[in-house]
Amino acid sequence: MKRIAFYGGSFDPVHNGHMAVAYAVTEHFELDRFVFIPAFHAPHKIRLKPTSAYDRFAMLCLVTQNEPRMDVSRIEIELPEKPFSVETLSRLNEMFPDDKLFFVMGADSWMDIRTWREWETVLKLVNHIVVTRPGIQIETSHVSDEIRSRIVDIRSSEAGDAQSDAKHIYLGDLVNVDISATEIRKKVRLRDPSWKRDVPPEVAIYIEKYQIYN
Repeated sequence: MKRIAFYGGSFDPVHNGHMAVAYAVTEHFELDRFVFIPAFHAPHKIRLKPTSAYDRFAMLCLVTQNEPRMDVSRIEIELPEKPFSVETLSRLNEMFPDDKLFFVMGADSWMDIRTWREWETVLKLVNHIVVTRPGIQIETSHVSDEIRSRIVDIRSSEAGDAQSDAKHIYLGDLVNVDISATEIRKKVRLRDPSWKRDVPPEVAIYIEKYQIYN
């Protein structure tokens, strides 16, 4: 049985904060694979025109090409008519029936989880890892008692796992990086070169060469 984490998002662009999450989660949970899932078009950002999914996919491929435990999935790019997490996670369970699966989300997504389609089903399909920054309060009052009973707070413990067959929700402040993809795109448009500090070198070259956000 392999341990595989999936990290969904726009990654517009992928930046050092995303990579810090990938490294920290892979290490802490002793993962065999960490898989980025770029969304074709995030359902909750329907009013915003996203950068081409293929450019976002390409940038993720560049930053993971030398990382043996990291991959990039086309599962949502190839099925843009099914953009919801409940559908993606159901398909992943079918694809990896014998493996232990985790889904990674940020604290903001966790606080908005009740707005997700079939959110309670989402939290039961696989294990979840909620990543926040040190000192940031994560609330649990917005979810049911049954869901709270499956929460494992790893901020006060060295334990990286819980022993039972239930799908757990791990809360952890594994990363202390605060980078905004929105700010990166804005700085590129304004020709402010400081954005290059916030992305891997391969991504900076790609953005400049193909004028992604100009």
